[in-house]
Amino acid sequence: MTRPRTDLFDDGGDTGRLMAELDWADTPLGAVSSWPQSLRAAVRVVLSSRYPMLLLWGDRLSQLYNDAYSALIGDKHPAALGDDVRVTLAEGWDVLAPLIQRAMATGVASWVPALQLLLERAGYREEAYFSVSHAPARDDDGRTVGVLTVCSEVTEQVVGERRLRLLRDLSLRGDGRTVDVDATCARLIDAIDDHPLDVPFAAIYLRDGAVLRRTACAGGDPGHPTVAGALPDVVDLADPSPAARAWALPDAAQGRPTDVTGVADRLPLPAGPWGDPTRTALALPLPSAAEDQPIGVLLAGVSSNRELDEAYRSFYQLLTQQVAMAVRNAKEYEQERRRAEALAELDRVKTTFFTNVSHEFRTPLTLMLGPLADALADTAAPLAPGQRERVETAWRNATRLLTLVNSLLTFSSLEAGRARSDAREVDLAGLTAELASVFRAAVERAGLALEVDCPPLPRPVTLDPVNWERIVTNLLSNALKYTFIGRIRIAVDADHDEVRLTVADTGIGIAEADLPKLFERFHRVQGARSRSHEGTGIGLALVHELTRLEGGEVRVTSRVGVGTTFTVALPWSAARRAAPTGPAPNGRGDVARAAVSEAVGWLADPGGSSAEPATAHGPVADELAGARILVADDNSDMRAYLGRLLAGQGWRVRSVTDGRQALDAIHREPPDLVLTDVMMPVLDGFDLVRRLRADPATRALPVLVLSARAGEEASVVGLSLGADDYLVKPFAAAELIARIRAAIRRARTDPSGNDVTAPTDDDSPSALDAPRSTRSTGATAVAPAPPVAEPAENAPAVRATTEPAGGEPAGGSVVGTTGDGLGDILAAEWTYPSVPTSAAAMRQDVRLALNELGLHTDVLADLLLAASEAMNNAVEHAQRPSRPEVRVRLQVGGDRVRISVRDFGTWRDRRPAMDRGRGALLMNAYGDVRLVSTGEGTTVTIERRLTDPA
Repeated sequence: MTRPRTDLFDDGGDTGRLMAELDWADTPLGAVSSWPQSLRAAVRVVLSSRYPMLLLWGDRLSQLYNDAYSALIGDKHPAALGDDVRVTLAEGWDVLAPLIQRAMATGVASWVPALQLLLERAGYREEAYFSVSHAPARDDDGRTVGVLTVCSEVTEQVVGERRLRLLRDLSLRGDGRTVDVDATCARLIDAIDDHPLDVPFAAIYLRDGAVLRRTACAGGDPGHPTVAGALPDVVDLADPSPAARAWALPDAAQGRPTDVTGVADRLPLPAGPWGDPTRTALALPLPSAAEDQPIGVLLAGVSSNRELDEAYRSFYQLLTQQVAMAVRNAKEYEQERRRAEALAELDRVKTTFFTNVSHEFRTPLTLMLGPLADALADTAAPLAPGQRERVETAWRNATRLLTLVNSLLTFSSLEAGRARSDAREVDLAGLTAELASVFRAAVERAGLALEVDCPPLPRPVTLDPVNWERIVTNLLSNALKYTFIGRIRIAVDADHDEVRLTVADTGIGIAEADLPKLFERFHRVQGARSRSHEGTGIGLALVHELTRLEGGEVRVTSRVGVGTTFTVALPWSAARRAAPTGPAPNGRGDVARAAVSEAVGWLADPGGSSAEPATAHGPVADELAGARILVADDNSDMRAYLGRLLAGQGWRVRSVTDGRQALDAIHREPPDLVLTDVMMPVLDGFDLVRRLRADPATRALPVLVLSARAGEEASVVGLSLGADDYLVKPFAAAELIARIRAAIRRARTDPSGNDVTAPTDDDSPSALDAPRSTRSTGATAVAPAPPVAEPAENAPAVRATTEPAGGEPAGGSVVGTTGDGLGDILAAEWTYPSVPTSAAAMRQDVRLALNELGLHTDVLADLLLAASEAMNNAVEHAQRPSRPEVRVRLQVGGDRVRISVRDFGTWRDRRPAMDRGRGALLMNAYGDVRLVSTGEGTTVTIERRLTDPA
């Protein structure tokens, strides 16, 4: 039957053409020709609109809609045309019915944004959202006979915002600042569990070696199967279980994202707004920061009411990245927390150690200070002037050591929270002025002015006077140490709120970058000019902590080159504590007097001091009499001690306090030897050596370094800069004198091998025919042979004739060419004292001897390391030696080098359990090693090729 067309549907597009072809007579609306004018007008409005519109007309709610609306209902179109909306949208009618019925019953329009609606428009039950308006539709008589629905789909907007909220929640809950990784995972899962419409269930697995461990999971409602019961707790990646494979966990752990199907069979978990079971899940790798193997797996369910399209997968990619980043941050935070706990424990142990050691120091210090004080005060048997000077030096330094011990004890007590303030009422202004007066002589001796402005306060202040003495003393000592011109001002004042102590100076000032760290323990401003480099580095930290203990605070302002001002402020509320009864503690002023005694040692004559040679009581006057020695040390007692010691050898000694003064003194009057400390103000010992070696005029000047820095690394630094020797404090006077003698004698030997000061009758070739630059720290006897290309018979024999570091002449042994050709390029022998420092001297000698051969740097380093181990063994293990020395022989020939180390004792037996064999392992690693022991000693020989660096 051909249906007549009508112009009513002409402007309706595809839907209009379908409506024109529809036999409306078979619908509740009847033939189009019978439609009232109001229906025709409403249809024209709907079809002409490009916005989704639906017209429901009549008791049967027959549907008429436009092209835009047809796109919203998917595969329900075109069957929905003319049909009852209650049939077409049956799955969502429980939501739509109240809105439609209200519009028809009341005649009042409604508007609902983001209305959640269940739709089956694409083959599955879909979660959709619409912003919709329902308005009454009236017939020609004005009666409400239908509803005009205007709507737009906002599903993507609603779902997108919801997913963004989840990602934001993950960021907030998984910030990593939790106690551990497991807690972070639990917080992440809680955030995911709050968004079941997008993630019905989830579980986080983290890699633990060769296994995955489930750290957290969530999903489902109470009364239903649990996620934890359906998922494996642990996955053995080497041999995964069927359950683990079913969930694709091993694949994801290898970095392969996998879709998991058939989920409803393994986990019948109702999910979503309508309780539909989850059918699909995703096993997603959690990427590591290094992009190697994943740190774990996120297993997440996919909503059955949303299509797993590109947008949904992109959301899961972002979700995975967010979880992975939170877990990585938590791991790093946990590692940092563990490191901090370990450091805190180490700090606690160190504090305990300092406390215990400091307590242990007090007994021997008491037994040192008591007898020393008794000896100084003894009028019945007074000390001779020379002895008194020695005892006073010992007493001053023992007192300084006691001050350091007390400072460490105080600081450790403060850190441990055990320190208490023995507060009592004191005249703060009077006490401060008294302490300042103790410093006046030292300050004025330094050429500075001391201004004291401590007027009486309106009332006493309650605090611990000993703590206050330490605060004032440390601030004044600090000002004196870093102020070279101008003045130091100390003042006390008060207002209604607080009492203030101000210590201001016109010193070098402090850079702004250093101010935040100024009160940290052991902090030193690098490169700052000072009167002395000595100190514990806890003075200002102690001021800070003691001020806090008294209820106040310390502030500092400073400008570089202008000066520094410290202000200690005590609120009156803290200064009005109840004062205990009883006498004040004894020893008032002791801390200040000890500090002043130390400070006086900084105030040496800027031009240095001299010690004239004395008549030698022990050693016989020799060719070195009158040698000029320059001593550089910032400790006045050490300068005085070295001056007396060296002058007693008949040498002329000049003393300076820092490296800059040493350079000036050297350029004015070059000495025969420089004896320098390492840690000094202005210019330290290492920089002094570096500058001397860089200047051709002083390059050959012997330099011996004294340092409190023990250990191989410190000595290597000094020797590598060009120092001739390195001696660690405390040292034996005899050893120091012997090393000075050896260094001066080596320096006085001319290039032809003849000693300038002491010609010998020996006409044999001297071992010291090497260039001056090969001067070393040990008993050197090096003879560089002709170049390698020259014939072997041109190689000279070598005899060790120089004096070893220990001060005794070496024997006249000769090293010749061996049958295997070793020695035809280079042959040398040295003799060293059997002391630990000889290893460093030997290394320098061997290095200088081999430098001319152009050895591969790795070969040279290997030889030096192996030879050092052999030397250390000889010194350590040779018992009851017939000679207190070690001989080292170096031979080079063909393509091989051989080093032999011989001692003259019997090696002690060691239990295997106590012998790690480190030395033997190192020697064998870097060369072929042979060991021969006889009744006269042990010889270790190391041999290797010259051209095959290990």
